[in-house]
Amino acid sequence: MRETWNALVTGCADTGPVLRFRLLGGVEGHLGGARVDLGHPRQRGVLAVLLVEANRPVPAARLLDRVWGERPPARGRDTLYNYLSRLRAALSGVEGVALARRSGGYLLTVDEQGVDLHRFRRLLALARSAGDDRRAAELFDLALGLWRGEPVPDLDTPWACDLRAALGAELLAAESDHADLALRRGRHGALLPALSARAARHPLDERVAGQLMLALYRDGRQADALEHYRRVRTRLADDLGADPGPALQRLHRQILTADPALHPPTPHPTADTAPHAPTPHTPADTTPRTQAPHTSPDTTPHTPTPRTPADTTPHTPADSARPATPVPRQLPAAPPWFTGRADELAALTAALGTAPTGDAGTVPITAIGGAGGIGKTALALHWAHRNAHRFPDGHLFVDLHGFSPTHRPVPPDDALRGFLAALGVAPDRVPDDPAAKAALYRSLVAGKRVLVVLDNAAGVDQVEPLLPGSPTCAVLVTGRHRLAALIDRYAARHLRLDVLTRAEAHALLAARVGAARVAAEPDAAAELVDRCGRHPLALSITARHASTRPGAPLAEPAAELRLLGLHLLDHDDPTASLPTVLSWSLRRLTPEQRRVFALLGIAPGPDTGLPAAIALTGLPPARAHRALTTLEDASLIDRHAGGRHTMHDLIRDYATTLADDLDPAARVAALRRAVDFYLHTAHAAQQLLDPHTEPLALDPPAPGVHPQRLPDAPAALAWLDSEYPHLSAAQHTAFTHRWHRQVWQLARTLSTFHARRGHRPDEQALWEAALDAATHLPDPATRIHAHRSLGRAHIRRGRPAEAIGHLDRSLALARAHDARADQALTHRVLAEARSRGGDNRRALHHARRALDICRALGDPVGQAAAHADAGWVAALLGDHGTAREHCRSALALNRDHRDDPEVEAHVLDTLGYVDHHTGRHAQAVDHYRQALTLYRPLGSTYYAADTLDRLGHPHLALGRRHEARAVWRQALELYRRQGREADADRVLRQLRDLGDTASTTDPDGATR
Repeated sequence: MRETWNALVTGCADTGPVLRFRLLGGVEGHLGGARVDLGHPRQRGVLAVLLVEANRPVPAARLLDRVWGERPPARGRDTLYNYLSRLRAALSGVEGVALARRSGGYLLTVDEQGVDLHRFRRLLALARSAGDDRRAAELFDLALGLWRGEPVPDLDTPWACDLRAALGAELLAAESDHADLALRRGRHGALLPALSARAARHPLDERVAGQLMLALYRDGRQADALEHYRRVRTRLADDLGADPGPALQRLHRQILTADPALHPPTPHPTADTAPHAPTPHTPADTTPRTQAPHTSPDTTPHTPTPRTPADTTPHTPADSARPATPVPRQLPAAPPWFTGRADELAALTAALGTAPTGDAGTVPITAIGGAGGIGKTALALHWAHRNAHRFPDGHLFVDLHGFSPTHRPVPPDDALRGFLAALGVAPDRVPDDPAAKAALYRSLVAGKRVLVVLDNAAGVDQVEPLLPGSPTCAVLVTGRHRLAALIDRYAARHLRLDVLTRAEAHALLAARVGAARVAAEPDAAAELVDRCGRHPLALSITARHASTRPGAPLAEPAAELRLLGLHLLDHDDPTASLPTVLSWSLRRLTPEQRRVFALLGIAPGPDTGLPAAIALTGLPPARAHRALTTLEDASLIDRHAGGRHTMHDLIRDYATTLADDLDPAARVAALRRAVDFYLHTAHAAQQLLDPHTEPLALDPPAPGVHPQRLPDAPAALAWLDSEYPHLSAAQHTAFTHRWHRQVWQLARTLSTFHARRGHRPDEQALWEAALDAATHLPDPATRIHAHRSLGRAHIRRGRPAEAIGHLDRSLALARAHDARADQALTHRVLAEARSRGGDNRRALHHARRALDICRALGDPVGQAAAHADAGWVAALLGDHGTAREHCRSALALNRDHRDDPEVEAHVLDTLGYVDHHTGRHAQAVDHYRQALTLYRPLGSTYYAADTLDRLGHPHLALGRRHEARAVWRQALELYRRQGREADADRVLRQLRDLGDTASTTDPDGATR
């Protein structure tokens, strides 16, 4: 039948391989049953735009905007043209499909009926204009069967979000029209599962509500229909301040009075029966037309006997001969706005969904853990309702109130009593002994397929007596604590619930406030999602604020959240207040554990390792570790790879509010310990990286601080790499508390690390703070050094003019205080600044001036470095002989007096440059490779990137294209990692000249 209709609606039958495109789900192409490779997600996004606009030209600017939004790649049009070229190649040779450039933009010529989106719309048009209901139903089935998932899921631009919202509205309208048709044809029973799910997704849609009410009523469930109306009316009043519309109110009255007009029509017997005349129908009004009941004064309309949701088994005469066995159906209503969680639902199904048959085995148990408000109960109930059919013998549910503002935790004995009552045990037959209660409970569910949901558990002691003993049952537990004993004793699976994905959070917001509002303000919606940290309860609270003010733009709650933060998420109702919900997690903590939690909220950096946490808290290592483990078990912190402990942003905000309540002196002392830990460990790392640097005279660390032991230079570099964000945050903490010495010293301890790794914007920020701190310190050397280092940071950011201003002030201060060694150092940095600014002659003057001062001071180490600087500038000037002389002098002095590998690497790099520019390409390759051999153990990736860039040129001169390509790819990766965009673009051009397109892809997958 489907193939027949395919030919009918397209106007042709498939006579050969036809390329068909899919948009209603992932963007795909299929040719003759085989999937066509359409490239990576951005490239498929370009195709999606062209398919939506099939047979209409699309300007390049519109393509860029729709595919990248406000984040176009650096070379936007080049990237777009690259994608279009690849798409043209992928589609070449396919009959009836062509991608060409036209005056109005890019035109994709294609049979629109080969694109599922356009096919969907045509099928709907045919269905709505069909002459009979049977044919219309088949057309609706074909149209809805084209949907496989979220349209164009790989794009997150405003256009894509708007498209998904618009198509979602089209889908809902189609589903509703299809449901009206099915109701007219008497198919209410088969329609109920889909209608129930649709009503849960669209709880404020009155058309869907009316369809579900009518289907329930016609299925003999009058009470359920009336209850659904009550829920819809309450939701409309709470969320919109409105009553149901006239059509839904009229349907409600008809159900109350059992209006005969609502009786179901005779079901359409078979597809082959002659079609009946369609019932007059207005699509906007799903309520059947009211007919006056045909009664006489002494008769009343027949009222169907309502059935409760638990009573779903057809009644037979044999049933009345035996007492009914209660089948408990205790699940609360499914959450109305449940969104996403596909992986977690799949994990639950894998663990619990295949009901055992009674063979020996363990009871399948899954414990969902996570922070307060993260959606544990919603996930459990959504899965339970979706899989209720797997457990025909009943569903038991109890809220154990493990974390509740108004209830004490439910004792297991009380929960058992409730389970036994639900299983039909009379109160006078319930044993008094708790163990006997548990045994009776296990006996009653033995061999039965029962789902037991234990919600909001405080601990294993509360859960264990409620576990069935039969492997035919399944148990789903939710709680904030990781129930370790449950895992150990019963092989329970722990499913940790985290925040929503960005797409899920966006969908939840759209469901709560309306897709049209979200589509109209994509930037404000994105800000709400980000500021809520994709936390479900935070999003729900924010959505409540927005939905109760339907006339206000979403930018208003976004601005309020920006200003008030966690305070906006508070409420007098404790269940609707994120801070209150989070506070319940603290009830089972000791005062020491609460203090640790509060201090972690103000700890410097995005997360905290165990050594830093020990310093912050001032606790002995074992007690600090125990406190962290307890907080992790309580879902207040997470432990990531490497033993690092982190918090969700909103939980950290809450912890910060608790830290404000600590004794101020204790809070400041904790922060000082953290700063001292980072400073002293960083200073030790600096000395390992560059043993020749004069150590700083640090104050002794605060009591209780034990700097981390670093065995060697590689360990030091690895520690600095991992802790770098925390070192910057520690300096900010010191700056805020006006600990001026520590501010300056933290910047100083990172000098070698910055030189080798880059981090240029951060280096500038650190030295700006250090310069401010130096103005409060008595030693003028701190200001001299700060100006010089800030100048160097500007050089590395490509700002030689700003650098020279700071370097001139550094030189003036050094002269005023007769600090001749500092003068030499500043002249060396001035040489670099002048060279970067294109004035190599003045740069050579500064290098030689530094050399003269070092000679006068009898400083051979300084002379070696100055010779190296002068050699490089002379090479840039083309004075290759002078450059070689300086290089030879630098190497000799360095090897005799310090043997600094970094200085030697600089000189070898210069010699490689000189060799290449004098035609000695093989020698140039050799010198560059020697320089790289020295840079790599030092971790000096900043300078190694430049050497790799230069090494490619002599390789190319020697005809070694493969070697040139290889080193330029390495240079490109380092430049990108270091944020050196101009250098990266230059290397990209060099690679393109070699015909290399594989390397012209950005880290996010976009081709440049």
